[in-house]
Amino acid sequence: MFKKASPPPDPGTFTIDRLVVASEGREIAWPVLQQAFELARPSGASVHVVIIARIWGTSLGFPNPGLNPSKDEWDERRLMARRAVEALEKAGFEASAQIVGTRRATKRILGEAQRFGAEAIVMGCDRDRGLLGDFMWSHEPYRVRKRSKVPVYLVPLDE
Repeated sequence: MFKKASPPPDPGTFTIDRLVVASEGREIAWPVLQQAFELARPSGASVHVVIIARIWGTSLGFPNPGLNPSKDEWDERRLMARRAVEALEKAGFEASAQIVGTRRATKRILGEAQRFGAEAIVMGCDRDRGLLGDFMWSHEPYRVRKRSKVPVYLVPLDE
C-alpha cells in the first residue's frame, strides 16, 4: 500500500510498438505529446489515446443520471481526443482515441492499455503529494504507475 512505484526504464533500452497516451480528464498537454513522440518514433509505434470522463458516483447504490458526465463534458473530452489524435497523426503516427466514462479511472486506463496491447503508457501529472494526495483525483497518474505492469512515463505539468 505504501510502496512507491519504481521509475520506468530508459526508453532507449527497449522498443515500443504500441503506446497509450492517457488522461484522467485533464487536457493532454504538449509536453505529454512530446514524450509520446520520443517513445513512439524509433519503431513507428501505434498510439491510442484514452481519456476519462468522470462519473461522480451513485445515489443510494443506484446509478444516478445527475452524476454522469454532462453533454458539455463529453464534448470537451471529444475535442481533447481529436486534438491529441490530430497532433499524433501530423507527427506521422497511426493514432486512435477512446473516451471512457467511469468512476474507476486507474482500472479503466490499465484495462484499455491491456486491450490495446500497450507496451508503455504516457500521462501528464501534478507533483506527487504523497499519501494525502492519494485521496485526490489529480493523483490518478501515480495510481496508474503503481498498479501497471507496463512502464508508465509521467510528465510533470505543474512546474
